Amino acid sequence: MSLASALLEPPPSLQNLPLIGWLFSSIGKKTVVALTGVALVFFVIGHLLGNFTLFLGPDYINAYALKLHSLGPLLWVIRAGLLGIVVLHIYFTMLLWVENRKARPQKYAVFAPMTTTVFARTMRFTGLIVLAFVVFHLAHFTAHLIDPSYSKLRTQLDGHEVMDVYRMVIIGFSNPFVSAFYIFSLFLLAFHLSHGISSLFQTLGVTNKTLRPLCELGARAVAWLLFLGYASIPVSILVFGLGKDSLK
Repeated sequence: MSLASALLEPPPSLQNLPLIGWLFSSIGKKTVVALTGVALVFFVIGHLLGNFTLFLGPDYINAYALKLHSLGPLLWVIRAGLLGIVVLHIYFTMLLWVENRKARPQKYAVFAPMTTTVFARTMRFTGLIVLAFVVFHLAHFTAHLIDPSYSKLRTQLDGHEVMDVYRMVIIGFSNPFVSAFYIFSLFLLAFHLSHGISSLFQTLGVTNKTLRPLCELGARAVAWLLFLGYASIPVSILVFGLGKDSLK
């Protein structure tokens, strides 16, 4: 057994349990990756819709942020659930990678790439960069580790003092290096989703040979629409000066 296998796979005694055995079978691993992928795609879409309140003005996005924080402990339960989904998605993806390496241990004497897309060939690379981006995003806008002064940004909303999320986002994306990193990471996220979404349909058995090209086209459309949606925020701030008057 390779070192990667030993670190990733559970002990044989656990694998003998019916449910655990199914989870760590080839179809079980693919199903977990697909289901966690579906959950993450829905989160990415929902998160974008929430972010779009920025274009409606300070009160709307600040009210949206206040509504989330009013959930109290439930918000942390949701965050922990999302973190668990991400961990499961990465873990079972790595298991599948190890499984594929076992099935094809020898490198080809002559390089003859399979007929596949650049999106499929870069899945592991884009996935790791996107993970780094998520960590940076949480440190930047959630934990305020990149700029601790964010915690001091306050404003009035319906007679109550609240966190000024609007000004925080404007300040953050006014930095060209931050905006460039976000846009680059979102570009790689679109690459990842272009193949990932179509793979979800195939793994869950909701497509066939006839529908597959349509699913692949739809997956790419969704992925690049998400890219345009997310990228529109830093571009609107950095290039078109959205919200700059709030910094005066």
